[in-house]
Amino acid sequence: MISGDFGDFLIPDTAVSVAGLTDYIRFLLEQDEQLRQIWVIGEVSSANQHRSGLFFTLQDPDAGAAIKCVVWNSQLPKLMQMPIVGEQLIILGSMRVYPQRGEYQLSVWQALPAGVGLQALRYQQLRNRLEAEGLFAPERKRSLPHHPQIIAVVTSPTAAAWGDIQKTLKHRYSGLHILFSPAIVQGEQAPESIVTAIQRVERDGRAEVLILSRGGGAVEELACFNDERVVRAVANCSIPVITGIGHQRDESLVDLVADESVHTPTAAAERVVPALVDLYNQHRQRITALQQVVYGELETAENQLQGLRNRLRRLRLDAQVQQELQILSWKRRRLLQSTTSKLQHANQHLEMLRQKLATLDPKAVLQRGYAVVRQENGIIVRNAAELGVGQELLIQLGQGEVKVKVMETK
Repeated sequence: MISGDFGDFLIPDTAVSVAGLTDYIRFLLEQDEQLRQIWVIGEVSSANQHRSGLFFTLQDPDAGAAIKCVVWNSQLPKLMQMPIVGEQLIILGSMRVYPQRGEYQLSVWQALPAGVGLQALRYQQLRNRLEAEGLFAPERKRSLPHHPQIIAVVTSPTAAAWGDIQKTLKHRYSGLHILFSPAIVQGEQAPESIVTAIQRVERDGRAEVLILSRGGGAVEELACFNDERVVRAVANCSIPVITGIGHQRDESLVDLVADESVHTPTAAAERVVPALVDLYNQHRQRITALQQVVYGELETAENQLQGLRNRLRRLRLDAQVQQELQILSWKRRRLLQSTTSKLQHANQHLEMLRQKLATLDPKAVLQRGYAVVRQENGIIVRNAAELGVGQELLIQLGQGEVKVKVMETK
């Protein structure tokens, strides 16, 4: 009967070996992105120290589930909390499959106490996400104004921080205009209250810088400054933001996203405005430095001028100028003498030419009794043979002309 049943049962071609199935399971677990880095919360139910590491079991008392875990010796010194039976832990690790035993376990990198650890885990996860968005990038941060005249303050009206800020601003730079936007800075209502206060300042539109502040407190009292709503409100604020939250330990997420952050409200007020006393001293220092520069330049110019005077004295330019004047005067006399002599010679030559011209002047000859005979066409008559009887002629005398007619030629 049994053998007959097996005879009817066919073994499929898709059957795999144990090693193949185990390899497939290992691939599914170890290559899964969620399981390669996962946080797990549970209670340590057993723990055994081995020469290669610490092996322990993490269980969920409410659900009855458990998982085997191992921390290798190289990783043990890095744990923030050692696994101890009965304690609640948050562990960070990755899944590992062991084919020889057909088992899987969690290879642990870090272990935190479940109380504070859970809060720290949420803080770290939010921080990583916001950092991946670039909200903490240095290039996003803006410079604070050097001399703001209107400053907004977001804090609790009953907190000592508000009084410290007012006192500091008045002492350092009296006459500033302070816009106070009250907010709850502790408890469940704090995140929404802070966001509303920041939005109130932005709607007003007058403030040049915003101080977000509160005094010191326990970690849980400062939780609102790690709230994502508050962080994004500060990141999206249209004016520069400086935080002054009274804690000296780890920075809050608001500190990381703000344009600047300091550890106390007083330090925030000091950073926002310069002290008038310091400005006055700096102004006096600049005046003194400017005077020194001017006096130095004046002294240098006087030294250069004196040096030029000394050079002129050594060159004796006045003697050279006097000598040149003397030479110029001598040349002037020679030029006058030469010009006068040439002028005299020219006058004498002119007089001689005038006398020659007077001698050769036809009018002068006529004045002596001579006459010029011309035909009617103006041609001068030089030969009597050229004339005919009855021909009219013009005779030019020393004074006037006469018209005659030829009576006879010889």
